[in-house]
Amino acid sequence: MNKTVNINLANILFHIDEEAFIKLQHYLEAIRRSFSGTPGSDEIIADIEARIAELFQEKMENDRQVITMKEVEAVIAVMGQPEDYMVDEDIFEDVPRAEKTRPGRIKRLYRDTDNKYIGGVCAGLEYYLGIDKLWIRLLFLLLAVFTGFGFIAYILLWILVPEAKTTSQKLDMTGEPVNISNIERKVKEGFEDVSERVKNVDYEKVGTKVKNGTRSFFDSLGDLILFVFKVIGKFIGILLIIIGATALIGLFIGMFTVGIADIIHIPGVDFFDMLNSTVAPFWLVSLMIFLAFGIPFFFLLYLGLKILVNNLNSMGRVAKFSLLGLWLISLITLMVLGIQQASSHAFSSSSSTMEELFTMNSPDTLQIQMRSNELYDRNAQRMGIDRMKMIYDEAGDPLLYSDDVQFNLKVSEDSLFRIHVRKDADGNSVPDARSRAEAIQYSYEQKDGLLLLDDHLVTDPSNKVRDQEVTAVLYIPEGTVVRLDRSTQGHIGRGTRYDRDFYRNKMIGQHWQMKADGELQCLDCPEEELPAGKEDGENNRISIDNEGIDIKIKDETDSFELKINEEGVRMRTNEL
Repeated sequence: MNKTVNINLANILFHIDEEAFIKLQHYLEAIRRSFSGTPGSDEIIADIEARIAELFQEKMENDRQVITMKEVEAVIAVMGQPEDYMVDEDIFEDVPRAEKTRPGRIKRLYRDTDNKYIGGVCAGLEYYLGIDKLWIRLLFLLLAVFTGFGFIAYILLWILVPEAKTTSQKLDMTGEPVNISNIERKVKEGFEDVSERVKNVDYEKVGTKVKNGTRSFFDSLGDLILFVFKVIGKFIGILLIIIGATALIGLFIGMFTVGIADIIHIPGVDFFDMLNSTVAPFWLVSLMIFLAFGIPFFFLLYLGLKILVNNLNSMGRVAKFSLLGLWLISLITLMVLGIQQASSHAFSSSSSTMEELFTMNSPDTLQIQMRSNELYDRNAQRMGIDRMKMIYDEAGDPLLYSDDVQFNLKVSEDSLFRIHVRKDADGNSVPDARSRAEAIQYSYEQKDGLLLLDDHLVTDPSNKVRDQEVTAVLYIPEGTVVRLDRSTQGHIGRGTRYDRDFYRNKMIGQHWQMKADGELQCLDCPEEELPAGKEDGENNRISIDNEGIDIKIKDETDSFELKINEEGVRMRTNEL
């Protein structure tokens, strides 16, 4: 059973074995005696203790671990004995040294505040990358002016890269071993001179190794391969930083502008209200989108910085798990809102009305015209969703406006004119869809031989965009002549049958007579000119061109017609 004691080394508490404590105590006393009377001895000893505490922390697996003789001897081997580093050792530069050369430490990125202009980022990168800080500053300046990325990158490095405060950290910044000798030199000779001497020593070591042939071909090849992989890793890190930073900037600008637009009701944001079937406001949805996509891109940026910076400050478990929790919450929220939005179109229903119109003498002609609203056409938004736009009525109240209106012409069973209006809409249930369909406002008007049909429908914004549409079927008696006004273009439905081979829009301006079989016969249409490539006989023809497929076969007993075009498939057979 061994006795342990608690010590405070550089303001850090350690549990240490008694024998190891005695050896460490003797070692520190020897260092104090070695530097007694030396200028700056107190700072040298404080930096040495801080370095020893850092080495102890690297070897500890948990806070309750006891420092043993093994750890103390390992630390002493790294730091060296005081007698090995006499102040006047430079007098014996020509005498061969018996001590073994220790390998250099890997450079760590710190901010050099001793040579800073703003935050010391560029001065620290000079030692880490081996590039003059002037060129690094110019690069940041160019990126900041032309892309804005330089400013963001500098701010992030300023926040995440620690400052080189202690002597140990300043030596780490240059990759110089932190031992008694270098700490002494740092305090006495100044940081810039020591860093320059360290570089010179490094070059001398490399040159000596090359000249003496101590490195084999395979060692050089291995170093080359390792260097290539490091370069690739750094390139990947830079790429991740660029992707992450660009995405975060774009998401932030999008969230900020959209959120502000929603709060102050800038025109155009109404589109979201037209579609949104949930109670979530637009700013909340934009925030959830920012968190759901921004947090992964932030970790991508952080990963790139970790690849480039060896000693980057850790975010900590609390921050990591907090961001993970926010990401999961935003993802789940968006999934719930997406399911609610999709369910709003799960069912369709309709509302229908049938009304008798008027009687008319057969020689008279029925004029059909579409009626528009000048106020709605003037202030309707240019952009819409699913043919639905936002408008404002005479009182300034908002309305949803759509031109998804069609009409069909069919034969009446008697001598009365009738109109059947069907309003369709979607909803998250059949009753919900039916209520939205019933809320559609649509009207028409008859004036003797003129029938005026609205070319639009309107509904309250609370009904949202739910595929609202209106289909009117006009039943007219046999023999009635119909003339379609130019305003009906685009509103003639596919259920209208006629005896011509052209598209429905060409029916405008002609006179059509309703036949007993429900087909309209053109009374004043010009003779059809067959396009090139059609085979025409007296009773048969087959036509395949850019307008579709048209087949007509007729003999003495029956006839067959097939027409396939953009309006659909039309087939008819008759016995003669």
